[in-house]
Amino acid sequence: MIYPQNFEQKIGFDHIRQLLKDKCLSPLGEERVAEMAFSDQYEVVTEKLNQLTEFIRIIQEEDDFPDQYFFDVRHSLKRVRVEGLYLDEQELFDLRRSLETIRNIVRFLCGKEEEESDSPYPTLRKLAGDIAVFPQLITRIDGILDKYGKVKDNASTDLARIRRELASTMSGISRSLNSILRSAQTDGYVDKDVMPTMRDGRLVIPVAPALKRKIKGIVHDESASGKTVFIEPAEVVEANNRVRELESEERREIIRILMEFSGTVRPFIDDILQSYEFLAEIDFIRSKSYFAIQTKGIKPALENEQVIDWTMAVHPLLQLSLAKQGKKVVPLDMELSQQKRILIISGPNAGGKSVCLKTVGLLQYMLQCGMLVPMHERSHAGIFGSIFIDIGDEQSIEDDLSTYSSHLTNMKMMLRNCNERSLILIDEFGGGTEPQIGGAIAEAVLKRFNLKLTFGVITTHYQNLKHFAEDHEGVVNGAMLYDRHLMQPLFQLQMGNPGSSFAVEIARKIGLPEEVIADASDIVGSEYINADKYLQDIVRDKRYWESKRQNIRQREKQMEDTIALYQKEMEELQKSRKEIIRKAKEDAERLLQESNAKIENTIRTIKEAQAEKEKTRMARQELADFKESVDKLSAQDQEDRIARQMEKLRRKQDRKSAPKPEKQGDKGAATPVKPKVIVIEAGSFVKLKGQTTVGEVLEVNGKNAVVAFGSLKTTVKTDRLELSNAQPQKQEIAKSTFVSTQTHDSMYEKKLNFKQDIDVRGMRGEEALQAVTYFVDDAILVGMDRVRILHGTGTGILRSLIRQYLQTVPGVKHFADEHVQFGGAGITVVDLV
Repeated sequence: MIYPQNFEQKIGFDHIRQLLKDKCLSPLGEERVAEMAFSDQYEVVTEKLNQLTEFIRIIQEEDDFPDQYFFDVRHSLKRVRVEGLYLDEQELFDLRRSLETIRNIVRFLCGKEEEESDSPYPTLRKLAGDIAVFPQLITRIDGILDKYGKVKDNASTDLARIRRELASTMSGISRSLNSILRSAQTDGYVDKDVMPTMRDGRLVIPVAPALKRKIKGIVHDESASGKTVFIEPAEVVEANNRVRELESEERREIIRILMEFSGTVRPFIDDILQSYEFLAEIDFIRSKSYFAIQTKGIKPALENEQVIDWTMAVHPLLQLSLAKQGKKVVPLDMELSQQKRILIISGPNAGGKSVCLKTVGLLQYMLQCGMLVPMHERSHAGIFGSIFIDIGDEQSIEDDLSTYSSHLTNMKMMLRNCNERSLILIDEFGGGTEPQIGGAIAEAVLKRFNLKLTFGVITTHYQNLKHFAEDHEGVVNGAMLYDRHLMQPLFQLQMGNPGSSFAVEIARKIGLPEEVIADASDIVGSEYINADKYLQDIVRDKRYWESKRQNIRQREKQMEDTIALYQKEMEELQKSRKEIIRKAKEDAERLLQESNAKIENTIRTIKEAQAEKEKTRMARQELADFKESVDKLSAQDQEDRIARQMEKLRRKQDRKSAPKPEKQGDKGAATPVKPKVIVIEAGSFVKLKGQTTVGEVLEVNGKNAVVAFGSLKTTVKTDRLELSNAQPQKQEIAKSTFVSTQTHDSMYEKKLNFKQDIDVRGMRGEEALQAVTYFVDDAILVGMDRVRILHGTGTGILRSLIRQYLQTVPGVKHFADEHVQFGGAGITVVDLV
């Protein structure tokens, strides 16, 4: 149920209907737009929304959807149900093209052999599943009409004969006329540039009136100016008469052909009309889809219960209007559930309360009419059985209704028909009469709505309704936010707190005399004024902390994304590292094999030269040791070790390949050379192989040694160390820069628990200044970049004292008012060096 009758006009849905009609391709779709209606059936709404989401995918992803010819020939088909009537050429041509479009759409959606479960568009396929197509009719029409929609010469044997004779006769007439015309031009009766023309279906010659008797024939017409007459020469009169006869025969034969075809179509008219209903539905779905794309509409998570959990919802008409001006609409966040069914919205006039109300009504109505709605994808929406609205002035002279009477009539209607599946939308609840009794009646009606478990959005200025929302379960307050520093509305809804009317502030901005404002404040009392101010402060502070909470959530999300990215990169690095190590081992193995081959060649050369066998043995032993060290490389230093050993091996190869000078006295076997043993023990000065830093060995445990490199102690395998003749350089630690572990831990704990905001509202000047001094000193000590001082606006004395102090602090780089959305002049933001 929708109430009242002009519901669509009140929420602006009539304008949306017109926009949808403008996007239709034919009257077929326009009729469906006009018939579009509200549905409270979950399955029906879900199917319609699924159709739109699938069609939007077609628009965005497919290039060959057949939407060229959407013609409405239903009236013509219904007319030819009567025997003796027929479709004319244009109607037949429109029928042919639209039947082809229907056939192509069904083929596109249903495919050839695809199962329904495999279809990319299952909901649209279901819609097209039982639709009949008529390829035999299309083929029959193709035998009658050409590609321009005219009856073909070969549509029948008689028509072909008639048109051949007609062409032959016309050709003979043309030859005769041209001969007569040339003779007349030679005699000077007719101008040289004159050509035969057609008058009343007959070929004639234009002649000046004074010379009309020079050419024998019949005068058929004259020009509007009277300066030219059109003569049919006597020689072609009979031929022209024959042309007239043939044209009549041609027309009769075309009518016979069309009547014969209409008789063929007559038994299929009902099925064809059903196919046109499908074409109308496709046109309707198409227009809604393009409108959804234009307004960024989506299908929210739809639930078969009463719920509104919308994020970033926008009014589509307001969105389109502001887009033309280069502006953006402020999105709406709203939540109505079983625990919070009725929302009481308060706030200043022109602050967006009515727009908020209309947005709720319009989007919910659009959704249940089967339209996608502009909101965030994480939104949830439900299904309501009925929607009631009371908005605007409904006073009527004819019906003897005042504004308040019309509101009471609407309230009576709502109370009588609403239930737990209803959504009520009321603007300026209780307005139009004396405030005290109006507020009382409004509260009593609101109580009944709450007892009936009805859902609703209600706007008001009455304090008693705000208190009712605070004291009763199921009813919640909401405020339209207002920037009291810039004195302009923010058009943003915030749930949880009532809103201030900002009546005093708006009156002062408009320029009402200050004594009038003072008198008004005295009349209502300081308690009311202070309560309104406190309410404004609560709303402002809530906005501030809500913004902080959102920033924290955003930072947490960024941190989670960064951690996930780092974990992925770490896994990739581990894989790459293992691959590098594997590749390095393969390269080392290959180099080792090449080295062995080279050594064999060297040994062969040495044997031939009778060189020292011991040196040959030592070279091979070194190579074997190198191979063993490659296998023992740890994961931490494989890359560096392999690169150094490979370079060392290449140098040895170069030295061995160079020719060696013979020593005098080398006769017989060479004297074996004992290798020098390197001993690393406690107290030895060593350095890492390939490095220059010298350290001292503190102790040796098997193959591991504890080495001190300056103030850094580390455990290193002994085979990675080599003795050094140099001693480690002494490094003195300046006592002035030494920080104990206990102090370091204390500072870390202080920084961890440091809060970047301080609230000095209500303090005396000296007390606030002392608190700010300690606060800024601590902030500089723990290394904060930015802090905030909440001092309020008030008279501005506390703000001035604090800023005078900040100007004297060397560690303060800059300070300014907080952004207006987060507190404005009531908060000072301090940037520290």
